[in-house]
Amino acid sequence: MSRNGPASVEFRNVSKLYGGVTAVNDVSFTIEPGTLVTLLGPSGCGKTTTLRLIAGLEMATSGQIIIGGRDVTNLSASERDVSMVFQSYALFPHMSVDNVAYGPSVSGEPKQKAHAMAREKLELVGLKGFEKRMPSELSGGQQQRVAVARALVLEPQVLLFDEPLSNLDAKLRRRVREDIRRLQRDLNLTVAYVTHDQEEALAVSDRVIVMSNAAIAQSGTPRELYEQPASLFVADFIGDSNIVPIEIESVSGDRAVALYGEARFELPSRGAKPGAAKLGLRPDAINLSAAAAPDALPGRILHAAYLGKHMEYTVLAGGAELFVVDRRVKQPLAVGDETNLTFDRDGMTVLPA
Repeated sequence: MSRNGPASVEFRNVSKLYGGVTAVNDVSFTIEPGTLVTLLGPSGCGKTTTLRLIAGLEMATSGQIIIGGRDVTNLSASERDVSMVFQSYALFPHMSVDNVAYGPSVSGEPKQKAHAMAREKLELVGLKGFEKRMPSELSGGQQQRVAVARALVLEPQVLLFDEPLSNLDAKLRRRVREDIRRLQRDLNLTVAYVTHDQEEALAVSDRVIVMSNAAIAQSGTPRELYEQPASLFVADFIGDSNIVPIEIESVSGDRAVALYGEARFELPSRGAKPGAAKLGLRPDAINLSAAAAPDALPGRILHAAYLGKHMEYTVLAGGAELFVVDRRVKQPLAVGDETNLTFDRDGMTVLPA
């Protein structure tokens, strides 16, 4: 897609300070060419500042930023061959197709050629025939696609997205994120994508960089982050997770025998030693049954909510309140019901101390 092909993005010990406040602290990572990498984390963690550092809208206090093998640390935004799709879309309200043609026009392309480039990119994002419409005549999803077309029209080496779906409703968010992922793959684009929505990050990414307190908490594939969180923060932030105290009774090789309340089970030790530890327990890995079973944990329903395709329960068990997702909706449990809990091993993770 890019005139020069997709480029890698590399941060080497990059920091950004505003006065005495550290916004990005000694961050290093690589985005491989043709991949979509999401910067994920809560508000104030440094993810948007990191994206703006890639774009050249902020300058690094220290470290190096490499794009396509070229050191761009001290180059301006216009010299970096990247394009950015902003959260607000930032469309000119008085322009129709000129919103997309604006970049080529200010770069010196004749008006006729700039409009031809704009029409090509509008067709690419599914908006052929919408060239004459003003932003006020477009839905939120269509405005988002115009913003994407405007970012693509100069065929950048790297495409950046800053919370691109936050202004859309839930159903439209799902559709537009699928469109973005399809475009990224079809056009072999290098994309850095910022969001605070963990479901969105898991759905679109080749890799996810989780940030906390201006630094990288963990980097990996969506599956690695979900199934093997490196810290309590990542386990709690990536998907819902019950964090409960357990006792590691014994460790043999890479396996541990753990005790939670009256339930005993074996699972990967992940470096844990005998003694007190923490367990990440996914809500959909907890099974509720009226019948007692070996190593089952007795519990009582404190709260029940019907959400159409599943039930959500709060269950008091093992001295803790557990959040449980149950796909069985035809005969739901009621508040006060006694139940027995068993656990799917692939939804349980010993967490580092």
